[in-house]
Amino acid sequence: MNALILTGAGVSVEDVAAVARDGRKVEVASIVIDRLDRARKVLDRAAASGQPIYGLNTGLGANLGVSVSGDASAFQRQLLEGRSGAVGDALPQDIVRATMLARAAMFSAGGSGISLEVFVALIDALNASVHPVMPSLGSIGDSDLVLMATLGRMLTGDGEADFQGRRMPAAKALAMARLASVSLAPKDGLSLISASAVSAGSGALAVADALSAFAQQQQAGALTIEGIGANQTILDPRLQAARPAAGQQQAAKGLRDLLARDETPAPATLQDPLSIRCMPSIHGALLQAIDQARQAVEIELNAAADNPLVLGHDAMVLSTGNFHTPSLSLAFETLGLAIAQCAAACAARFIQLTSSGRNGLPKYLSPVGGASAGFVPLQKTMTAILAAIRHKANPVMLDFLPVSEGVEDHATQAPLAVSKCGDMIVLWQRLIAFELMAAAQAVDLRDGLTLAPGTAGIHAAVRALVAPLKEDRALGIDAEALYAALGTGTWLP
Repeated sequence: MNALILTGAGVSVEDVAAVARDGRKVEVASIVIDRLDRARKVLDRAAASGQPIYGLNTGLGANLGVSVSGDASAFQRQLLEGRSGAVGDALPQDIVRATMLARAAMFSAGGSGISLEVFVALIDALNASVHPVMPSLGSIGDSDLVLMATLGRMLTGDGEADFQGRRMPAAKALAMARLASVSLAPKDGLSLISASAVSAGSGALAVADALSAFAQQQQAGALTIEGIGANQTILDPRLQAARPAAGQQQAAKGLRDLLARDETPAPATLQDPLSIRCMPSIHGALLQAIDQARQAVEIELNAAADNPLVLGHDAMVLSTGNFHTPSLSLAFETLGLAIAQCAAACAARFIQLTSSGRNGLPKYLSPVGGASAGFVPLQKTMTAILAAIRHKANPVMLDFLPVSEGVEDHATQAPLAVSKCGDMIVLWQRLIAFELMAAAQAVDLRDGLTLAPGTAGIHAAVRALVAPLKEDRALGIDAEALYAALGTGTWLP
C-alpha cells in the first residue's frame, strides 16, 4: 500500500480509514514543511513584537486577560496538564489513529504555527503505532481540547500510551519505538489540543462504516424483493427520474443491478407495502445524508481551524472561531435520522417476511407449520434493537451549558453526535443480518424461483454462514454469526 502523502489538501474519508485500520503509512510533502516553517516564523516575530497572542502569552478561556511570561515551554506543558480532564473508557485504537491523522492533516493545511519538531514527532508516532490512551468523555465540540491533551502529553513523554498491544508509560513506549519525546515551543501545546480532530477522525470512520452498511442494506433489500415476490417495476428508471430526489435514482439503480437478469419474475402483487415499494426513496435519503456527512468531515480534515490562526502569507496572527463545528454536528445528527429511517424500513420488511404468510409464504417462514415459532420470536429482538436506534437518533447538539465563566457559552457536541451515529450503524447492521436471514429463508421456501446472479451470490453468502431453518432452533446464534461477518466486511466472497 502506497503511503499517504500530506499536502495540506485532499485527505479523504478513505484515506483516514486506510491509515486508522489498515496501517497505511504517512509521509509529508515538501510544500507542507515550507508552509509550516513560514507560519512558525510569522508566529515567532509576532510574539517577539509583544503582540498579545492567545495561548502563547495569555491564559486560555476566562484567563484571557492574564499575561504570561517566563518559561514558554513550561507554560505549554502547563496547558496540557491543566486540560487533561478526560475520563471514561479509552477510545478504540482505530479512532485514536484517525484522530492523530486528522490533526496531522489539519497541521498540514497551515495556520497553526506548530513547530516542525512537534509536527514530525506526531507523524513518527503514528507511523510507529505509538498511540495515546485517550479517554472518551470530555469534549463538548468547542474543539476536542480535553481529549486532545492526552496526545500532547504523550508526545512530551507524559501520560500513557498503547504500543505493541500493551499499555505503558508514554516515555517507555516512545523509547521502545526509538522515538524521542519533544520539547514544546511557544503555542505548541495549544496547537496540539485546539482542534476538532477527534470529531473529524471518528467522523471519517463513521462515514466509511455507513457506506459499508448501506451496501449491505441494499443487498438485504434486493434479496427481500426476491423472497417476497415484490413488484420490481418500482425500480423502473423512468419512475425514479420522475422524482429526482437526491440519492433516489442511485439507490434504485443499485437495486436494479443486483436484481438484473434476462427475464424478471412475474410479481406476486400489484403493490407492495411501503417498506418495500419505497425502498429507493428511503435508501436514497440515506445516501444523501452520507454524502453530506462526508463533505462536512472532509472540510474539517483539510481545514486550518486553529485559534489563533497564523496567516503565513499575510504575516498576521488573528483570533478565530474556526474550531467551532456546528455543520459537522448537524451533518451527523441528520445521518443518524436517515439511518433510523432505513433501519425502521428494514425492521418493517422483516415483519412482513415473518408474519402470516404474505404472498404465499408459510406462516412465520416455518416449513413445518403447526406450533412452530419459526422466525417470529426475532420480531421482539428486532423491535428492541430498533428502539435503541430510535433513542440514539434524538439530537444532542443542543445539549450544552455555558462554561469557562461564560466565555464558552455555545457548543456543538460534535464528538457525541458522531459517536452515537457510530453506535447506530452497529445496531443497524444487526437488523440487516435479520433481514438477510429471513429473505434467504423466503427464497428457499418459494418453489421454482430462479434468482438473479446478484441476489444468488447474496443468498449463497448467507447460506455459507446460516443453514436454512427446518425446525425451531436458536436463531439468535445464527444472527450473531451473520452480524459478525457483516461487521468485518467478510460476508461476501
